[in-house]
Amino acid sequence: MSERLCPEDEGADHEASRTTPALPAWIVSRPRLTDRLARAVRGRLTVVVGPVGAGKTALALEWAHTRRLPGPLAWVTCDGRAEQPAVFWPRVTSALRDAGVLVPDAVAGGEGPLLVAALAAELNRRTEPVVLLLDDFQPAPGSPVADGVSSLLRHTSGLLRLVVLARRDPPLHLRRGRLASDVTELRTADLAFDDRETAALLAQHGIDVPKQTVSVLRRRTDGWAAGIRLAAMSMEKLERQGEPERFVDRFAGDDEAVASYLVEEVLDLQPAAMRRLLLTTSVLDRVNAELAAALCGDDIGGHFADLVRENSFLHPLGHGWYRCHQMFADVLRMCLRHETPGLVVPLHRRAAAWLGAHGRLAEAVGHLLAADERDLAAELIVRHLAIGQVLGLSRSPLPDGLTRAGPQEPGSGSGPEPALLAAAVARVRGDDQTCGRHLELAEKLLAGSQEHDGQEENDRIVRCRLAHAVIRMDRLRADDPEQAYAAALEVEAAGPLLPHTALAQHPEIPALTLAVRGAYEVRAGHLKAAEASLTGALKAAGAAGNGALRRDCLVELALLEAVRGRFRAADELAAHATQPPLPSWCAAERSQAALHLVRAWVELARGEPGRARHELARADGVLRSSPDAFLAELRALAAGVAAAVERAGPLGCGPEVLDELVRSARLPVTVLRTVTPACAFVLGAARGGRALGPALPDRVGGRPARAEQLSPRERDVLDRLAQMMTTEEIAAELYLSVNTVKTHLKSVYRKLAVTRRSAAVRRARELQIL
Repeated sequence: MSERLCPEDEGADHEASRTTPALPAWIVSRPRLTDRLARAVRGRLTVVVGPVGAGKTALALEWAHTRRLPGPLAWVTCDGRAEQPAVFWPRVTSALRDAGVLVPDAVAGGEGPLLVAALAAELNRRTEPVVLLLDDFQPAPGSPVADGVSSLLRHTSGLLRLVVLARRDPPLHLRRGRLASDVTELRTADLAFDDRETAALLAQHGIDVPKQTVSVLRRRTDGWAAGIRLAAMSMEKLERQGEPERFVDRFAGDDEAVASYLVEEVLDLQPAAMRRLLLTTSVLDRVNAELAAALCGDDIGGHFADLVRENSFLHPLGHGWYRCHQMFADVLRMCLRHETPGLVVPLHRRAAAWLGAHGRLAEAVGHLLAADERDLAAELIVRHLAIGQVLGLSRSPLPDGLTRAGPQEPGSGSGPEPALLAAAVARVRGDDQTCGRHLELAEKLLAGSQEHDGQEENDRIVRCRLAHAVIRMDRLRADDPEQAYAAALEVEAAGPLLPHTALAQHPEIPALTLAVRGAYEVRAGHLKAAEASLTGALKAAGAAGNGALRRDCLVELALLEAVRGRFRAADELAAHATQPPLPSWCAAERSQAALHLVRAWVELARGEPGRARHELARADGVLRSSPDAFLAELRALAAGVAAAVERAGPLGCGPEVLDELVRSARLPVTVLRTVTPACAFVLGAARGGRALGPALPDRVGGRPARAEQLSPRERDVLDRLAQMMTTEEIAAELYLSVNTVKTHLKSVYRKLAVTRRSAAVRRARELQIL
């Protein structure tokens, strides 16, 4: 027996009395919960609430038989909802007597409030506590039994330690007890088995399976004790055939044993209205009162509060939302299909309509797919500007069912939306030929759409054209930057025609648009514009949770800095692009070639032409599968510089070498003008005394002017700024408010004499603060 857990001043230790049922051999030891129960009975009220089969009684039995109690234990097994005062109170007084508590005949023979008052007075004469455990205590709120127990607890001055086991919240003023810290609650989530307990239960049935299989079973059952036990009984029969692991993979609420148990113990005991509410809302993954009314009608939906109060298979998710226990939901859906099969599809449609109208797009799309309404799902996705989510550009993905089945041919007479969805799905699956075919079909359908006087139809056309452009951007940005840029211009032209906040709610679209624009501007030689576009894309990609796009923007910015000759900044940006949590490249991509090219220029600046040639070879390998004329020219220029450095040795090169390299490079004039000083530095002309270009702050000796010293916290903020983190991300990482971060940023800008983020980072690098 374990060490005594009650305070020394609470009287002698006690063990389970003869009123307590015997401890079954099949009970799984759960010390983590019996310890909590032992601590809980130091207070006045302990409530253990969970669905049928959750292990409430088993837990109480283990506690009663393995822990020393603060006083005698009187165990009363109740009649659930059918509890009658004339039966209940004699059971209570009899259990107290059997536990060794003195209850005079005059008290035991009383009735109603007089009995409760007399019993409270008798208990108050004691010097040690009494533990009264009520198993399956489910009286109706305001019933004589509920009011009597509340009164008894209220008038016993803490000497009565009440433990209640129930399938729903007992009507004992729990909210008042919570405010006074007088109640301890163990609920369904607390009662759920963990992996160790699941393995121990399986071991009782001779089942030995890998830990991964144990975890799968526990997740499938939501840790529900009865479900695990039923699964173990079935697995025991399959053990000889070596199939228990395969059984777990397909075990669900539609298992015959589970379904029979839950239908008999739960569903068939519900009133007709409650049963209909349970079955109807079973199509939902989560539900609230308004959604329940939308599906069932106000007359049935109005019972939702009763459903929540009466059914512990519903888990609260917060803000009025609830989730049904996974296995019970499986049983409800099976019963719905069997009893009213024609109702399933209309329910999914109703759910999709409500969820779509309330901005819960992913759930709405899931219901439309379940109803086999793919065309309606396409219309909803395009209307909500969510085509980027289909393409995987956002951290808010849509259901896997959209892409798992592959693109489907639009039906005859349908609008452009199904063709757009099919194109996006084909793009995700890497089928560019099918993607292009569906884009052409969507373009034809859009070309046949005339402008209407109705604002709604014109708005629909704008959203379709925007979706078309987004898919083209995603498809072409790696292979044809110029065409991708044309699509980006279409997206920007559509923006003003939409409501003001429409694109703000989908940062993945501005992120892709600005990234495409920035990449094109780099290659066109518009370097200042490219910096602004790529910086904006980086911020939008962070808001969208798009790590791949964020990585590519960092690489493009690094390339831009390398072209400008700011090699230290280029090296740091390239390093950030390859650090977790940003993803690595899973295939040869253009940005990977750019990364190797940046590293090559950095190695040249360090005087390491051999390492530079190694990086150039790696860039060459990527460019063979993902051609990029601009990167190829920069690669050729870097290769020429590397060869010249190796030929010249420590003496450096003359101006004619630089002139020849620049003349042979087929790059935009502005890029040539910018990259020439960087080449001059790398070629070592300054060491030979022939200045071929201006001194560059990241790489030339001489100390820049000092700035006012930054505080440690300002340095922290500046460091995150250099990592291209947003203000919100900096605040979250440093545990500061957004306003505090903005205050630090203003101070950093003032001390560094700059007005923008990029300028602050650049200036800090020049001053060797970063």
